[in-house]
Amino acid sequence: MTESKYGKHIVTELKTQRFDPEFAARYAQWATRILWMDDKVVDGAFQMNCAWYLRPPATPMPEGSGAHTHDADEIIGFFGNNPQDPYDLGGEIEFWLEDEKHILTKSCLIFVPRGMKHCPLILRRVDRPIFHFTTVTSGQYKFIKEEKE
Repeated sequence: MTESKYGKHIVTELKTQRFDPEFAARYAQWATRILWMDDKVVDGAFQMNCAWYLRPPATPMPEGSGAHTHDADEIIGFFGNNPQDPYDLGGEIEFWLEDEKHILTKSCLIFVPRGMKHCPLILRRVDRPIFHFTTVTSGQYKFIKEEKE
């Protein structure tokens, strides 16, 4: 951000070189990524992603949204944008933890312990933009794709 001693710790723009251009173009069809941080953006940082979900995707969600695990803990958040009712998600998301399907219609935080299978994440309905973030307690977002049986 600034030329100061600690300004490098403040990120105010998306570091787009982090993403494959084809992946970024597909993602932009249904969401707007706001900011991304990891240890490649700020040395020593853990991973965090912030985005607005604008509409359900016309094609299947990108890689990383299917069933997978991480070798670090993750927190996933979904928030509606109605200040009069901040718990109303303004849409409907299908989200899987292990083999349990959850239908999310309220703003929420999800704790995913390391090694827990989670996803797919399916945007069923988006009435108003939904703020979404993920944070993984390691320096990089790495996932282990689950094999189909």
